[in-house]
Amino acid sequence: MPTLHPSSTIFNPHYNSINTTSKIVVAFERISEAFRVMLWQASKSTGLSPLQIQILTFLSFHPPAQRKVSYLAQEFNMTKPTVSDAIKSLEEKGLIAKVTETNDTRSYTINLTAKGDMLSQETSLFAQKFNEALGGMPPIEQEFLLEHLVSIIYSFHKEGILTIQRTCFTCAFHTRNTMNLSSSTDSHCRLLDQNLHFSDIRLDCPHHELKGGLA
Repeated sequence: MPTLHPSSTIFNPHYNSINTTSKIVVAFERISEAFRVMLWQASKSTGLSPLQIQILTFLSFHPPAQRKVSYLAQEFNMTKPTVSDAIKSLEEKGLIAKVTETNDTRSYTINLTAKGDMLSQETSLFAQKFNEALGGMPPIEQEFLLEHLVSIIYSFHKEGILTIQRTCFTCAFHTRNTMNLSSSTDSHCRLLDQNLHFSDIRLDCPHHELKGGLA
């Protein structure tokens, strides 16, 4: 049997049948496929593209400073022209409105219209089946899973694979409790003035301020 290049072994059934790490990677791939399927189903029922649905959902829950084309491009790892095309289509459908900056007419904030807000509330439920699938998992196992997923996401952020992360670990308010080694957690939020268990760690915090030295 020929020797496989390391980069091609993950999806080789003979290899991943004996390699737990590869099985986990394949599981992630299946889960991401399920996410895409649910997103496409929502897309077909609304006449919107998957990206347009994601943009509507994002606009529903994030502040004006993040509702700009340049920020959305980084958020979804897309080019500005791609995001601009999606925004243009949403505007034509009457789902969003552009608000031009008073000090820079070339810059604008994107707001949902009443119609867009109503549709975003509907489409944002496309991934609800994930909640249902995880709901039967004991809380301690949910926290264990979250801990490892956050660590993976953070490592991808440090490598530049994921650009924007509004998680505690990239926030200026997050510190380590190095003076309290007996604590059940070594994380602390200076803004909330509380120690953080892993179940308290946020992946999308509205108060996030980027820590110096991180992208």
